[in-house]
Amino acid sequence: MSQTNAATVQHKPTTRQRWTATDLGLIAVFAALVAASAIVPGIPVGALGVPITLVTLTVMLSGLVLGAGRGFAAVGLYVLLGLAGLPIFSGGRSGLGILATPSAGYIIAFPLAAAATGYLAAIVIRRTVKSRALWLFAATMVSSIVIIHGLGVVGMMVNAKLDFAKAFLADLPFVPGDILKNVLAVIIATAIHKAFPDVLVRRVK
Repeated sequence: MSQTNAATVQHKPTTRQRWTATDLGLIAVFAALVAASAIVPGIPVGALGVPITLVTLTVMLSGLVLGAGRGFAAVGLYVLLGLAGLPIFSGGRSGLGILATPSAGYIIAFPLAAAATGYLAAIVIRRTVKSRALWLFAATMVSSIVIIHGLGVVGMMVNAKLDFAKAFLADLPFVPGDILKNVLAVIIATAIHKAFPDVLVRRVK
């Protein structure tokens, strides 16, 4: 290989961005925000007692504001701390035993949904100017329905021994609330994007 080619290889620019102290701080702040939202008493729904909480609001907000990687890290940190024993799941629950409850699918889905929302939000920011809030809302709904509700249904099928139809019906009461929470998450995220564009907007452009 010639010296010119070697230099080209060595100095090839990369699009990967390393996380800074600010990024790590944001991850910690949003993990704490998700934990705080779980402390607010939930509303148990149906015979299984899976609660309606504010967690899905902060999960979506994490993805919308931080993007895929940092959103996943923030919500993943929350889940890991809860599984490790901190009483930060809804109702003050904690520990690995949560994975044997009907709520398990939702909890596993949270980091994945934050990542998917962040990924879709980055695409929306790159490609849209008009109706951006509407597209961001669509991103949250796709992540909610496909990932959170999808894995939530699977979790109830596995841990509560329900068939698909019964698990699907048990999940339905959560959908209207998630629509409202996604609207609120988009409103908050849009305001944050305008006030602090360096957090995500300028990173993806």
